[in-house]
Amino acid sequence: MARLDAGGGRPYSPRRLLPVRVCVNVLKAIFTWWNGASLGARFHIGRRGVRIGSDDFGNTYYEAKDTRDSYDGRKRRWVIYNGYAEASKVPAEWHGWLHHTFDEPPTRAPLPRRAWEKDHQPNLTGTVHAWRPKGSLTRGGDRQRAAGDYEAWSPE
Repeated sequence: MARLDAGGGRPYSPRRLLPVRVCVNVLKAIFTWWNGASLGARFHIGRRGVRIGSDDFGNTYYEAKDTRDSYDGRKRRWVIYNGYAEASKVPAEWHGWLHHTFDEPPTRAPLPRRAWEKDHQPNLTGTVHAWRPKGSLTRGGDRQRAAGDYEAWSPE
């Protein structure tokens, strides 16, 4: 097969006008709220907010330009999740900023990291990465016999 580029890249093929992946992503954005944010939310946040930063998970954080639609006189803050919208995907430093615990976002004033702190991990319950102890049904249901200190109750 002849290659048209000198760099040894992929062979020439005409680009598709509308790839399937783009269509699926657009449909997800229109009809679902759990895959990032809906188009309405993106439009509102884009019009009323300023991008503040993003975290290691790819979540993006925004703050309102003014206090026009706030309830308590503070600027509103939003997160647009990267992928499935799950609140446990927000790291502690960003959670504190979202809930006005910290005035400055972690991009401007990062929290000091202690040696004993572990990396943030989202809630894995219900996923294939969830912890499954011995004896759980997902590990075969086999468990060790109970110790001799248990005596079953029986009615008299």
